[in-house]
Amino acid sequence: MGKLRQTALILGEGATEFFYFKSLCDVFKRLTIKPDYPKHTSIKELELKIEDGIAMGYSHIFCIIDMDTKDIEPERTQYQKLKAKYAKPINKPKKGIYCEVEFFETHRCTELFFLYYFRYTSRPYETQEPLLKDLNQCVEYKKTIDFFIKSKGLHGYFERNGGSLEKAVANAARSIKEMQKGDRDYTYSELGRLIRKLEEL
Repeated sequence: MGKLRQTALILGEGATEFFYFKSLCDVFKRLTIKPDYPKHTSIKELELKIEDGIAMGYSHIFCIIDMDTKDIEPERTQYQKLKAKYAKPINKPKKGIYCEVEFFETHRCTELFFLYYFRYTSRPYETQEPLLKDLNQCVEYKKTIDFFIKSKGLHGYFERNGGSLEKAVANAARSIKEMQKGDRDYTYSELGRLIRKLEEL
């Protein structure tokens, strides 16, 4: 039987999101943030993780989505279906379950939000490599578990090296505004909105 807790389960698609949100636990002390990620990054695996989280009684499940893998079929259709399935909160009072599932997208990938700690960009990235190159001009960064562990918390690492979460949130908001104005459908991040959500919880 699930117990209602003001807890957020954050589901990323891989180790990057797991280590980043783990590093934010110091920032959001009152909140139980449990980052997790599927062992295989398929939509089906993600759905299983969401179902687990609902059964465990989490009040919020936030899914971090890299859009670079959702540009192509069948992923695109599967992802749209998954979003539609959880468009309304899961409410099962008899089981003591109430859960809001939300999706937060970044195009191409989470590293764009890391770059936003340092500076704004709206340039299109065809692949991850040029994005990682731009990030490395601001701060040394490697997409490896070794590096994530050595950095002793990605968030703190970025801030120690001149980045700022506030700046990242502002830059992310700007990217969404520009996208919604119809300027583009690439190079944007909704992670700023997620950070604001965590602050409200």
